[in-house]
Amino acid sequence: MTEILTYAIGNNSVKDYLVALAVFVLAIIALKIFKYVIINKLKKITAKTKTELDDLLIKNVDRVGWPLYLLLSLYIALKFIQIPDFIDTALYYVILVVVTYYVIRGIQDVIDYGTHKLVLKKQEEEKEADTSVIDLLSKILKGALWGVALILILSNLGYDISALIAGLGIGGIAVAFALQNVLGDIFASFSMYFDKPFKVGDFIIVGDDLGVVKRIGIKTTRLQSLWGQETVISNRELTSTRVNNYKKMEKRRIHFTFGVVYETPTKKLKKILEIIKDIFDKIELVDLDRVHFKEFGDFSLNFEVAYYVDTGDYNKYMDAQQEINFAIKEQFEKDGIEFAYPTQTVFVSKIEK
Repeated sequence: MTEILTYAIGNNSVKDYLVALAVFVLAIIALKIFKYVIINKLKKITAKTKTELDDLLIKNVDRVGWPLYLLLSLYIALKFIQIPDFIDTALYYVILVVVTYYVIRGIQDVIDYGTHKLVLKKQEEEKEADTSVIDLLSKILKGALWGVALILILSNLGYDISALIAGLGIGGIAVAFALQNVLGDIFASFSMYFDKPFKVGDFIIVGDDLGVVKRIGIKTTRLQSLWGQETVISNRELTSTRVNNYKKMEKRRIHFTFGVVYETPTKKLKKILEIIKDIFDKIELVDLDRVHFKEFGDFSLNFEVAYYVDTGDYNKYMDAQQEINFAIKEQFEKDGIEFAYPTQTVFVSKIEK
């Protein structure tokens, strides 16, 4: 029996091979216990916690398949016997690649989890939220993650990555110059996402264009104009020009004028001030700022009214203005006050000879 155990095969005895085999089996058993006993218990524990991150962590650990466990067990067992260096190195590199793959997959799941939470939060804040910027950021992060993983693997394999990084830098600069307009729009969309100058559903004016924001994309923003057509504006233009956002308006200040005929008695002119004040007292959402007999016009005695509407909604403002106009017209008809319209009176003087 001793002779059999000491019998050499290659650079190792039979005893060395048996020890390595025993280590391999024990490692497999230990990893099996870890996967089917410990992991299952941890799943039950994390299921009772409020946070979802621990569930995500256990899910990623449980995702590790038996190929990696076999490779790890084999790598540990081979340490108890003498093997050619290239086999040890090759096995190490294979394990490195597989472990890196599972680590990157786990980090990707964390990114997806964070992206999902951000999307849900944005959709709670805005019913028609555009999440394209969040999705793009997620894809860029995951792409960069795989790029870093590839560089780290090549570095561990003994390759000189400095030349590769320099080449990627030069290539990146060339691509950036070629796509500077597109990249400008993309970075502008990031700026708008974080700065939030407007959101979907807001009524904005950009230069000569105006309309309701229907979609904020990666490269362009689309407006539904009041005339029905869709206006497409580049994001770079939106971040480099002045934008008026009327949805942010909490109250609107309005002023309008009207004129009455010159034949109106002074008593009625003074009564007009009281009429306007009484009308505004009866209308909701409006606060009278001032009403004045402003000037003697070319063909009318002109009054100016200024007031506030306690809403930024344009339709509600127009409803209030319409109600005011009807009330003024109705009250003037009752009191015999005439509105003026463009007329000319010619006075003819008769000269006696």
